[in-house]
Amino acid sequence: MTQNAPESAGNIVKFQISSNFTDYAVELSAGVVDFRYYENVLSNSVTATATLVETGYQADDKGGAGGNQSTVDGLPIRGGERTEITIEDASGHELTFEEGLYVNRLRDVDAGTSKDVYFIDFASREFFANEQTRVVKKYEGNIGDNVEKILKDVLKVESDIDIDNTAVPYNFLGNDRKPFYVCTWLASKSIPEVTTEDGKSGKGGASGYLFFQTRDGYHFKSIDKTFTGKPKKKYIFNNSTNLPEGYDAKVLTYDINSDIDVGKNLMMGMYNNRSIFFNPLSFNYEVRSFPDTNTTPQITEDTIPTEDEYLAKTQNAAEEPVGKLIPDEFRQSPTRFMSFVLDTGVMPSGITSQDQLDTWSSEKAKDNFDVKETMVQSVMRYNQLFTVKTEITIPGDFSIKAGDLVQCDFPDLSGNESKDVNPETKGIYMVASVCHRITPSSSNTSLSLVRDSFGGK
Repeated sequence: MTQNAPESAGNIVKFQISSNFTDYAVELSAGVVDFRYYENVLSNSVTATATLVETGYQADDKGGAGGNQSTVDGLPIRGGERTEITIEDASGHELTFEEGLYVNRLRDVDAGTSKDVYFIDFASREFFANEQTRVVKKYEGNIGDNVEKILKDVLKVESDIDIDNTAVPYNFLGNDRKPFYVCTWLASKSIPEVTTEDGKSGKGGASGYLFFQTRDGYHFKSIDKTFTGKPKKKYIFNNSTNLPEGYDAKVLTYDINSDIDVGKNLMMGMYNNRSIFFNPLSFNYEVRSFPDTNTTPQITEDTIPTEDEYLAKTQNAAEEPVGKLIPDEFRQSPTRFMSFVLDTGVMPSGITSQDQLDTWSSEKAKDNFDVKETMVQSVMRYNQLFTVKTEITIPGDFSIKAGDLVQCDFPDLSGNESKDVNPETKGIYMVASVCHRITPSSSNTSLSLVRDSFGGK
């Protein structure tokens, strides 16, 4: 890890916890010694953790208890309490939770000689709602539309819902599964939609979506489409005392994961994989491989894109796709074999059984979902996303969210004092996870950055 400059200060504007049993709420901002807020593109819920020093609880006529007590016992804190939290970085960016976070866990209560120190874990309301609800209905049509229905109708999400249009329909049953599970499951089956020059809709990239929550709501986003956007911020790491023109902040610390594990990538089928799809209705099987090579037998007339076609429509953040950096000998034969039950969507479209039978009779040869192409692509897309991983810390910037794009310039490690920018590690990254941390004396933002190729653009 390389370190540069000191952190910046911040401000805990509000930190209030409300009682579950009365209308009383206690303000604890004076006792917060450490607060950390987390977002992750692989997580369905935002979370937070606070370290608090007991400042004492003086009950009043609303609290319903007499005498001086600890906040844990006096409020009391038993789990599920709603909070109102607002924190602010040195630049004035506020991090506010409109719907509030809820107490999930009280842990490690350490009774000291004078004051108690305790830790509280928080989660969003949807985190708890997901454990109490199930998806039971049958859903038909566009995947993106159905994800929105599940969020609004089942989870009762009132915050913003940001969904990239999906190009493929898919019929499915909820089967009493949890909403988060269903939405994540649908993400692997989704392909982004684009509008062609003649006004028609079509597939606009490889399959593979991300389903996650940030402070402003839920996101169902195409990996490919995300990388077509513009970076929100631009960061640099250098030895100068002043911030160069054109940059938003200096990187305080960075750690580039330069591990290259070809063996692991081979086991994951990152360079070449083969999928076997069993059809339980016909008792036949079909084989798909990616990339399509002469060594792979063609069992069906349908084909998936060649490697060059796939890489051409995958919008990389950098110039050279990882596949092109690997010797051909590692890409000639499949290194991972996967088996799937052929899933073309549950039942034909239609409300009644007769409607479904009529649809099936008229469209026997038509699948409403091409699982063979979609699943083979998504496996590789998810693996490629984490080809290059970088951890950075910047002065507290609470405007950054998971899923944002940022541009980073890192120094060349050649030993040159000028620290020229390294062409292999510079470029555009996606924020895979973010941790905003604030203490009484400092604030910082830690970012886990990922992209699918070496070399900046």
